[in-house]
Amino acid sequence: MPRQRIDVEKIREILRLHQELKFSVRKIANALQISKTSVGEYLAEFKRSGLSYYDITQMSDTEVVCVFEKSNKSANPMYEELAKEFPTYEKELARVGVTLYLLWEEYKERNPDGFSYSRFCHHYRMWENKLKPGMHIEHKAGDLLYVDFTGKKMHYIDPKTGEIHDVEIFVTIMGASQLIYVEATKSQKLEDWIWANENAWIYYGGVPRGICPDNLKSAVSEACKYEPLLNDTYYDLARHYNTVILPTRPSRPKDKSLVENAVRLVYQRIFAKLRNQTFFSLSELNEAIWEELENLNNTPFQRREISRRELFNEIEKNELMPLPAERYEIKHFQVSKVEFNHHIYLKEDKHYYSAPYQYTGKMVKTIYTSRMVEIFSDNIRVALHKRNRKKYDYTTVKEHMPANHQFVKGWNTDRFIKWASQMGGSVETFIELLLESKQHPQQAFKSCMGVLNLGKKYKVEDLEKVCMNAIEYNAISFRFIKNSLKNNIHKMEQEDPADLKLPLHENIRGKDNYK
Repeated sequence: MPRQRIDVEKIREILRLHQELKFSVRKIANALQISKTSVGEYLAEFKRSGLSYYDITQMSDTEVVCVFEKSNKSANPMYEELAKEFPTYEKELARVGVTLYLLWEEYKERNPDGFSYSRFCHHYRMWENKLKPGMHIEHKAGDLLYVDFTGKKMHYIDPKTGEIHDVEIFVTIMGASQLIYVEATKSQKLEDWIWANENAWIYYGGVPRGICPDNLKSAVSEACKYEPLLNDTYYDLARHYNTVILPTRPSRPKDKSLVENAVRLVYQRIFAKLRNQTFFSLSELNEAIWEELENLNNTPFQRREISRRELFNEIEKNELMPLPAERYEIKHFQVSKVEFNHHIYLKEDKHYYSAPYQYTGKMVKTIYTSRMVEIFSDNIRVALHKRNRKKYDYTTVKEHMPANHQFVKGWNTDRFIKWASQMGGSVETFIELLLESKQHPQQAFKSCMGVLNLGKKYKVEDLEKVCMNAIEYNAISFRFIKNSLKNNIHKMEQEDPADLKLPLHENIRGKDNYK
């Protein structure tokens, strides 16, 4: 059977989980929702490559593909011989006292050069899972944190306006100790979601190895039973904290039972306790929530003489990974095409940022924070800018622009001027002024294209007249030309004001009425 094809980002994640988090093959497969066979084969190819994990992190996507995209291996005769025994092993394991270890010992007696115990178990489990697909969920200390929002909301009142503000309630629960964290947030939007996740990890004093969110849009861009598509920012947050996101599977109550139980407790122990109180700010509401939360976490479990807090301190606290030195700075992601003027367009700010002219026409990934904008091609950063929120403006690095004599995709200043000259002298002069109005001529290419294309929609003589007016009024912009043609301003100016007489009407009084 051919190996399951996966994208480069997932290959990188396989190596990160294996090298940095020391995840097993099974755990990586569960985390990334791919087959254990594929994980094992990629790790084997990585080992055979002789490269270090650091080497892979420094490679472009294309180079990584060259390392890992190799032909499928031919079938292993030793495995085929072992697989013939699996139906017998299944029956043997149903007998009292028979274990896989015992079966492996007997197998090694017959095949001294056979598989190791771990590979023996791996191959059997793979065969077994094909017959009985499923996933057993265990809760090991420090392993998983389940996160979600409650279905019901709380609120506070604005003391100045009396307006009621509904708020979302964020809930997390540790898998082993079941220690709960709760926080009220203004919304379920990405920024609030990221902040609340970080606050939870700070509350626990460390980071679990995996985070299990429900399939809400803040965490998962596209819900899928087998391979949910993670929100890019949430995925990046996990990398910052050196953990991994494991979305719960839609329509699988077993995945969600723990956090749903936490939500039920929050309703009973926090919502109900605070139902008769009035709050006048989000911070005031959270203070009350956290007070009741401590009561909940310090109350012993039913039928057990230990609380969530005590159990957490005893078995789970020391199993968490350390927090990083700094909190995560939220990043946003956008896939863009470098336009013919050598810039990408950042939709959120309606602003243009330059990329090296060699990337014109190529698709690139833009990653931006509150301060910086980075442009990547093939996983290599090709441009870095300070973020500028001025609409329809350009941020340009001089070195990104081609030399005047160079033709990039056939577009340069000479071509625009020649095109304009075919429409008329005023159009040509206007295009020259438009190109000169920018620090870099390429910044005006898009506007030049827009003006000249108006010659296809309107009469060329009308465009010539409007450009003449624009030059006279020093209104050198595409918008002036477009609006003038749209509103027929040039035609109105051609009319003689003396001919614009008021119509006769019985309600219009003559000058004699004012004597």
